Amino acid sequence: MINNFADNERAVWILKTMGPQPLNIIAAEMKITTEGARFQLLKLANEGLVQATTESKGRGRPQQIWALTDAGNARFPDKHEELTLKLLHSMREALGADAVKCILDANEKSGINKYKEDLKGLTDLESRIKVLTDIRNKEGYMAEYIKEGNDFLLIENHCPIHAAAKCCTRFCQSELDTFIAVLGKNVSVTRTEHIMAGARRCAYKISQGE
Repeated sequence: MINNFADNERAVWILKTMGPQPLNIIAAEMKITTEGARFQLLKLANEGLVQATTESKGRGRPQQIWALTDAGNARFPDKHEELTLKLLHSMREALGADAVKCILDANEKSGINKYKEDLKGLTDLESRIKVLTDIRNKEGYMAEYIKEGNDFLLIENHCPIHAAAKCCTRFCQSELDTFIAVLGKNVSVTRTEHIMAGARRCAYKISQGE
């Protein structure tokens, strides 16, 4: 997917999806030389999009680790952020907190029904996770999943509703409740990383019960 981006945009994408990385890893992901990768990263640093820190691990030369700045993360903006916040504040003022909760609960129920329809007919857990990941990707969450032994890790590298979720934590709870509801009975879903708690991404451990 990242092959369609210009080199500097590919570097931003890599750091967003993989987190802070050393130069050699970035170069390998970009499929260019380390000098070429360094050139692109320095350009991005001049634009304020990335920054490097130095880490020492045991003996040997200290290693530079590159990461996105707040401005770099802002290249993946919230969808309709300003309108969403205005609507939330207006609903609270006009209808009260209880009414807002009812509206969000109804939205969650609608989302669950839609996801269940999309996952209809899929019986094994990995197939359901794969389709759910594809849906979340289309919705802007930059989602992926990996298998860890008998368990799975569903990762969302971006939160396209970050401002709304920061304003109203019900969105985050709704996300967890939705995953639990659509992945089926005897499936355990636990949030292990949370952007709102300061993590780089949101991640969910998914386990098949007995």
